[in-house]
Amino acid sequence: MRALLVVNPAATTTSERTRDVLIHALASEMKLEAVTTEYRGHARDLGRQAAESKDIELVVALGGDGTVNEVVNGLLHHGPDLDRLPGLAVVPGGSTNVFARALGLPNEPVEATGQLLDALREGRQRTVGLGLAAGTVGTEDEGVPSRWFTFSAGLGFDAGVVGRVEQQRERGKRSTHALYVRQVVRQFLGEPDRRHGTITLERPGEDPVTDLVVSIISNTSPWTFLGNRPLYPTPQASFDTGLDVLGLKKLSTPSVARYGTQLLASTPERGPHGKNAVTLHDLTDFTLHSKAPLPLQMDGDHLGLRTSVTFTGVRRALRVIV
Repeated sequence: MRALLVVNPAATTTSERTRDVLIHALASEMKLEAVTTEYRGHARDLGRQAAESKDIELVVALGGDGTVNEVVNGLLHHGPDLDRLPGLAVVPGGSTNVFARALGLPNEPVEATGQLLDALREGRQRTVGLGLAAGTVGTEDEGVPSRWFTFSAGLGFDAGVVGRVEQQRERGKRSTHALYVRQVVRQFLGEPDRRHGTITLERPGEDPVTDLVVSIISNTSPWTFLGNRPLYPTPQASFDTGLDVLGLKKLSTPSVARYGTQLLASTPERGPHGKNAVTLHDLTDFTLHSKAPLPLQMDGDHLGLRTSVTFTGVRRALRVIV
């Protein structure tokens, strides 16, 4: 098997020595070409090159969720094709690694590499669905290119938190769970529309859902992890179904305390609930509109401000080695 290993040298939890060990282990089982990313978007370019090649059968992403997202967008640049495209494997190297952990991989890179090698020897793989987001036709965001996401997206509050975290990281702060918690508090205190949301969700054949402050879109469950604690805002979300949405219509101090507590105590059977919470399951197509530009995030990557985004749940989009 010929494989391409995409290595993010800035991966949070892997040292250069660890990466060398992992590369050696993978190279012992396949014809491996390892490439270290050098710029934002490089992993996407490498994924596209692999997709357009005729002999690469597997792309391995060594890094965090951002690296995985870029590789996936490169692989699917021309759209899904299970019979033609290389498979994907992930060695987690980021601070959270939601996609890898949702697939059942260990969060420790050496252990994950061992499981990957076992999967290759035994021929284990699964086909997963993905989310696709694009600027909505007929709006000012119509020209925004479409982008795939593997586990989550969000318009509004959670994307604002992601943006704040990225700003702190650019200032030299390490990506820690404590950093995320601090930015959640700051986003809440600075949220101008927390009592009357500006987001409307529209889907074919249904009444619109209006006045949302929070709109979390999930392609799998859990949505993320706080340390080793999984969080389940949309417990039914799955790689085998369409997209799930949790919308909140109010972020007053009492409601934040209530929904925050529910999220921390959430389980695969029960997530946040209440009169101001809206949960939708297995959606194929829907659009989020906002009265004012709001931040958008996908797979933990802040993508700027948007007023309208159309989401599509695409089943059986990618082969993953697990």
